[in-house]
Amino acid sequence: MVEKAPHAPGPDRRTILTATAAALLAAALPWPVRAGRAAPRIAAIDWAMLETAVALGHSPVAAAELIQFRRIGATTLPPATIDLGLRGSPNLEVLHLARPDLILSSSYYTSYEPQLARIAPVLSLTLFAPGIPPMRPLTEALDSLALRLDDPAAAARARHQTDARLNAAAARLSAHAGRPLALIDIGDQRHFRIFGADSLFGATLGRLGLANAWHGDTAYSFLAPVPIERLAEIPEATLILTGPVPPHAAEALAESLLWRSLPQVALGRIHQLPRMNAFGGLPSALHFADCLVTAMA
Repeated sequence: MVEKAPHAPGPDRRTILTATAAALLAAALPWPVRAGRAAPRIAAIDWAMLETAVALGHSPVAAAELIQFRRIGATTLPPATIDLGLRGSPNLEVLHLARPDLILSSSYYTSYEPQLARIAPVLSLTLFAPGIPPMRPLTEALDSLALRLDDPAAAARARHQTDARLNAAAARLSAHAGRPLALIDIGDQRHFRIFGADSLFGATLGRLGLANAWHGDTAYSFLAPVPIERLAEIPEATLILTGPVPPHAAEALAESLLWRSLPQVALGRIHQLPRMNAFGGLPSALHFADCLVTAMA
């Protein structure tokens, strides 16, 4: 009797992901183009840095968490962009296969930057920090990255376009300058998170000439969880929901006497925005401004 060879185990998920990434890279970037290297090849771990690169006209060849980014991000990436997996634990094998000339990171991911640096040079910037409005760091990031890419004109163009669009949005929202806005994201029927001046949304609000109703402390740009009843402390505010309310929370709030008795709700001073990237770059700031104009028009 002839013995059968033992069945070889199939490839695991990581092997499949690596092979798929290699195939996509080969299809999207033919070898003569790769050899020419007309422009630096960029990989992005941090989403704000990713959007900064796109704003400069230098779209990365690889980036982290693309499924979620494409759902809430403010920029469009080419279909062939390689997904590096989670921002907190990117697939280093796929990153190596992408052969980047520069990796974009931020202060959130310093713990594994030595691993990234073994693959390619890393540009890591601090864009979000407690107590510091991020508009200036995000604008300065344009110059820092453009310098590394040897394309300073791209930063000048991006700054000009950003200022023009924010000025136009500010003009359209000027009628609302007299009433503060509370930027909140409802998690459940009892709690929300609120965005302060050191958040992307709060900093954009200030750039638009509008007042933020929240003057308390925040942690990493927002405070959560905050009890719903604390909205009674800012009765003069207009509520701006910075994303969809979960269905179960919406049903409970519709029946909540507390919620319905809040001045903001009772008087209809509440506006809904789509889900957005709270830790993006200037493109996300522009997206927030455009959505705010649409909601409050």
